[in-house]
Amino acid sequence: MTSTAQYTVTGMTCGHCVASVTEEVSEIPGVTDVDVVLETGSLTVTSSTPVDDALVRAAVDEAGYQVS
Repeated sequence: MTSTAQYTVTGMTCGHCVASVTEEVSEIPGVTDVDVVLETGSLTVTSSTPVDDALVRAAVDEAGYQVS
């Protein structure tokens, strides 16, 4: 069973921003796919089990951005 969660990330301005968010969120245990769209700030996290929102928010914060 897979779980998918949607977020909106604010503060990203370039491809490096997208790479930073992708890298940090990918390190969360159980995450199998991360899709970040710069133009909309959309973050889609796919995981093998539901991931705690706090972990995703912390990973985005670690990358230097915020989940709105």
